[in-house]
Amino acid sequence: METLRGAVPLSHYFLRERVQPGDVVVDATCGNGLDTALLAELVGQEGTVWAFDVQPRAIAATRELLQQEGRLAQVRLVEAGHERLAEFVTPGVRAAAFNLGYLPGGDTTFITDPANTISALGQAAELLAPAGIITIALYTGHAGGPEEAAAVEGWAAALHPGRFNVWRHRQLNRPETAPYLVLVERIR
Repeated sequence: METLRGAVPLSHYFLRERVQPGDVVVDATCGNGLDTALLAELVGQEGTVWAFDVQPRAIAATRELLQQEGRLAQVRLVEAGHERLAEFVTPGVRAAAFNLGYLPGGDTTFITDPANTISALGQAAELLAPAGIITIALYTGHAGGPEEAAAVEGWAAALHPGRFNVWRHRQLNRPETAPYLVLVERIR
């Protein structure tokens, strides 16, 4: 079992719990492809992963990883911002993963934008199937990170409690700047 240290392993734990073969899922920020590869494994040959990123470098890295793992067939790579999610994806999404901030190994000044992220999260919430989840890994240790985290928390806190359950997961024995996870579940 993977250790739960950090927002991404915790996100993967919840994704493994919910996503089944044949599901439709979204990786809203595919980055270097690690979340996309996990989602492709979980949905299997019959499922579909929609993977978004604005950076050609991220799309290329994700494509290469998926080719190496033999999982490219079930993934639709979209070189576009996650704020365009609803242009491509239809309702019935089992899970949407958001790993915010900047591309690991890339330009640390090129970060996700709070307005675009909130737009994408709203679209993802509307596309969720009953019992579907959104995982949001937040990073506050870089310029712009605290503002985006505040925007995401404000959005999540405003979701109707009759339609959604929302949690904030932080490690209490780590600094306040450590990444943390917000989890949104659509009620059945």
